[in-house]
Amino acid sequence: MGGLYFFGPGKPLPPGLSRKSLGENCRKVLKLMALDIPLPPGFILDTSIFSLEALASRSRALKKSLDTALAVLASSLGRTFGDPQNPLLLKITLSPDLAFQSPVQVRGLGLVRPFPSSLAAAQAPILIRDMIRIGARLAGLEGDARQERKLQAALERLNRDLGREEEARADLGDEFLSINDDDANDAGDAAAYDVSGSSFMEAPETIATEDYEKFLPSGFFDSPQEQLAAALEKASRLLALDREAGGGAILVEALVYPNRDGAYRWGSFLSRDPVKGEKKPWGFFRRGDGKGGTLDIGLLDPPYLEKLRSIGQKLEDTYREIRLGHFVVEEGRLWLTGQFPPEKKSAAADIKLLLDLAERKILDNAQVIKALDIGRLGEFLIPGIESAGLENLKAWRGGIIGAPGAAVGRVCFSARALLEERRRDLREGGDSRFILVLPSSFAGDVKAIEVSAGVLTRDGGYASHASVVARQYGKLSLVAPELRISGEKAVLGDLHFSQGDFITLHIPSGGKPAVYAGEAKLTGPDPQDPGLKAITTLAGSFLKDFHVRANADSPGEAALALSLGARGIGLCRTEHMFFGPERLNPFREALFTADAESRARALAKLRRLQRKDFEELFTAAPGGEVCIRLLDAPLHEFMPRGREEVRNFINYMQSPGKGKESGKIPKKAEILEALETAAEINPMLGRRGCRVALSRPEIYAMQTQAIFEAACRVRLRGIEPKLEILVPLVMNARELRLIAYGKKIEGSSYAGIADIEEQVRAEMKAPPVPYRIGAMIEIPAAALGAGEIARYAAFFSFGANDLTQCTLGISRDDAGSFLPDYSRFDLLEADPFGILDRRVKELITLALRRGRLTRPGLVCGLCGEQAALSENIRFCVEAGLDYVSCPPRSVPLAILAAAQAELENSGSHRPPVA
Repeated sequence: MGGLYFFGPGKPLPPGLSRKSLGENCRKVLKLMALDIPLPPGFILDTSIFSLEALASRSRALKKSLDTALAVLASSLGRTFGDPQNPLLLKITLSPDLAFQSPVQVRGLGLVRPFPSSLAAAQAPILIRDMIRIGARLAGLEGDARQERKLQAALERLNRDLGREEEARADLGDEFLSINDDDANDAGDAAAYDVSGSSFMEAPETIATEDYEKFLPSGFFDSPQEQLAAALEKASRLLALDREAGGGAILVEALVYPNRDGAYRWGSFLSRDPVKGEKKPWGFFRRGDGKGGTLDIGLLDPPYLEKLRSIGQKLEDTYREIRLGHFVVEEGRLWLTGQFPPEKKSAAADIKLLLDLAERKILDNAQVIKALDIGRLGEFLIPGIESAGLENLKAWRGGIIGAPGAAVGRVCFSARALLEERRRDLREGGDSRFILVLPSSFAGDVKAIEVSAGVLTRDGGYASHASVVARQYGKLSLVAPELRISGEKAVLGDLHFSQGDFITLHIPSGGKPAVYAGEAKLTGPDPQDPGLKAITTLAGSFLKDFHVRANADSPGEAALALSLGARGIGLCRTEHMFFGPERLNPFREALFTADAESRARALAKLRRLQRKDFEELFTAAPGGEVCIRLLDAPLHEFMPRGREEVRNFINYMQSPGKGKESGKIPKKAEILEALETAAEINPMLGRRGCRVALSRPEIYAMQTQAIFEAACRVRLRGIEPKLEILVPLVMNARELRLIAYGKKIEGSSYAGIADIEEQVRAEMKAPPVPYRIGAMIEIPAAALGAGEIARYAAFFSFGANDLTQCTLGISRDDAGSFLPDYSRFDLLEADPFGILDRRVKELITLALRRGRLTRPGLVCGLCGEQAALSENIRFCVEAGLDYVSCPPRSVPLAILAAAQAELENSGSHRPPVA
């Protein structure tokens, strides 16, 4: 009869079959059949055969076709439809033309009394339970609220008996047919046979079905033909709702199910190792006789294991991703009963797969780059934990993963406490690693999360505030519902910790998170990971006129960034170099004391230290650009805070050694007066950046001298630094001209960067040092005046943070108190300190255009945390910037984002297939 099509081993679907009329689920079957994958046999009924009229009349032609189809399936499997001991069981799946998130299906049709003893003890009651639910819907019970409640209560008791407590809370739903409870997407009945646990092994072998007969159609467990006819009629009615959208079909498959045969196998496998990406089946299985419990897939009989390997490769080649499959081995034949994407897999495994596909020419290089998820690439760049010594640390395991990685830090129970402790540690050289521990996080905690090593909360989940913010800033996040906090003490299972105690968070991408009491040893990201290196190199091959640099203030950061693919250093924030204990007080002396001789001695000491800093930086980045930004931080960041810090600074200034140097010891009142005079009302817009060069020119002179001395020294060792000196907070061209080239006025002179280079070169008898002077565009006035500023600047570095603050009039440090309201009322498109605001983008584009009208070869880049986000990198590529400079660990992500942006903008650049 036309409209009925068989499929299975030796029964290919006829050529020319209209795929459109068969619906989404049937098309999936056709796709797998074309790959010669062993699916359980079945047949497809299209709309011409299961029309409502034909089903309602139970026409002879339809009955004959179904009898023939069932006979073919029975012959294929050696079973009989309706046989009480060796039944042919069916699975019916709706196949509408529209794709459903989960298939609507009936599983187990054909199960009749007496129930077969050949079924595995764990599975018989599950199939019977499913049939009871199906039968209740076939009887139209959903229209009787009273009877529905009674059945629901009965099913709750049954589910508890079967160990399915979570299903006891599910109602019958509005649909007549059951939804696949296991979210197997592509219809995998073996998903019900959970091989990773043993919750069903103690289930009762029989169910007193007479307790449920009143809810079911008459004779439901007596006539498989009536079960099938009623199910097909209901399926047809459901599909009729979709006919206007393009039709559909009904998919009928033979159900292969566990039995007590010792040769029987069933299990789940991944097409490759989900952690390392090794190309071999990975998973578990069980034997029909129950011996051995859950077994590693590697112990499966070699012929079946090889078959799974072949199936896995075909699935990967077709879907271009790792696939999870369910399988059954029955009477010497292996069947694939379901396949779909796995929930968890590592970025390393995905990358290994994509590189394998490129090597076998399934994908080209451009497709590999486009297929990668930038966010998941970050898994390579988070720290891990060493197993050695963990046995000595008390642990709690569990929780919800917010952001993966590993971190050690001291516990702080509030954002304020963490920020205060961190400031103290930075000034005194203490251990500034912290774990923020809170019941739940809010907007005001953002700054603390940003500078913490990780955050542990009681409330929330993957999408909660702490988790989202942690991922944004590359921090860890774990939600532990068992966490109990009282004052400055917390309890988590058997763990007890207080404010200031060290704890370790270990949150793997796959596996169970853990919290350890004490310090575990962490392992950093491996820049030499073959997959990471290969992908970064491949992505870099697509970058034509764009590159990625890193923000680095130390040799270690610079070395890490270059090993991860950075071309150079795009931003060295020199103010960070003064927070060390041996530098902070001398720097305060240079800033806040009125005595010129005292300042000169402090600056001489700092110059030696800075020269060493820059030498190490040049050495760590040979051949790459090194952009050094002169002092930019607001001076209030260096002011002593609190009584203790003020007392320490006074003690430093009044130390006997200081008296010998200066010949006098300043009085306490003089020191306090100097600090009070230096204090500002609005320091973020006060004496900072290039304005320091005007009020304290000797500070910029000291830094510039140290830079050129360091450059001359490393050149003697054969290192040629590509030096860039960045002047921050430029407001107009006159400022930059003065700082870059100096000025003589009223008998005195101001030594510019060029003057100091000549002076250093003469003193060291060295050849000229190649360098470029640039301006940091971080206020709207500079963007508007970019054409004039470009007369004296060889490059622009856009400081997105300050440019956002000044353009929108929003303080990043204080935005947490009101930005959530802007989000709630949909007043901003996104967090402007994450995704660049369109008006900030407009200023950058305007400055770029005006600057290059003056200087066509002007090099422009974006620096800061925002430079690591793919949306911003895409803008930079499209706008015509030359580079972004981001944190070292974000370099591979930025390279990948830039490559994807390049591929989106141009289809012409295609390196050859790997």
